[in-house]
Amino acid sequence: MKGVNGMRFLVPLFSLVHAVMAFLFAAAALILMAVAAHMGWQALGSDLERSAAETVIEAIGLLAAAVVALQICQTIVEEEVVRDAHISAPTRVRRFVSRFLVVIVVALAVEALVATFRAHDDAPQLLYVACMLLGLGGLLAAWGLFIHFNREAEELEPEAMKEAKSEDAKLK
Repeated sequence: MKGVNGMRFLVPLFSLVHAVMAFLFAAAALILMAVAAHMGWQALGSDLERSAAETVIEAIGLLAAAVVALQICQTIVEEEVVRDAHISAPTRVRRFVSRFLVVIVVALAVEALVATFRAHDDAPQLLYVACMLLGLGGLLAAWGLFIHFNREAEELEPEAMKEAKSEDAKLK
C-alpha cells in the first residue's frame, strides 16, 4: 500500500500533461483553420475554374482535420482534465471510445468525399476512395458491435452509468 500512496503525486501531473496535449490539439486546429481560410481566399481571388474548386475542396479537407483536432481536444479536456476520470468501467470506456470514433468516422467520411472529387478522372484513385469507404463501413459495423456488446456489460454495472451521468453535470 505504501507504493500506491507514494504514486498519488503523479495524478495531477497526468492531468497537466493531458491539458498540454489538449492545448496543442487546439493550436493545431487553429493553424489548420487559418491555412484553410487562406486557401479559400486564394481560390476566391483566382479565376473561378476547376483549380479553384480543387483548392476549396482541399480547404474543406483541412477544416475536417481541424474539427477532428478540436474534438480530440474537447474529449481530452472533458474526460481527463475536468472529470479527472480514469477509464475502468464499461460505461466510461464506451463513452470515451464512442466520442473518439464519432470524430474519426466523420473525418474519414469527409476525406472520402474530398478524395472522390479529386479523383473523378483517375481510376486508381477511385479504387483508393472505394477502399476507404469500405474500411469506413467496416469501422462503423465494428463500432456498432462494440456498443451492442458493451451495453450488455453495462447492464451488469448500473451504478457506473449513474456515476458517469452525474459527472456530466461538471461539464454544464
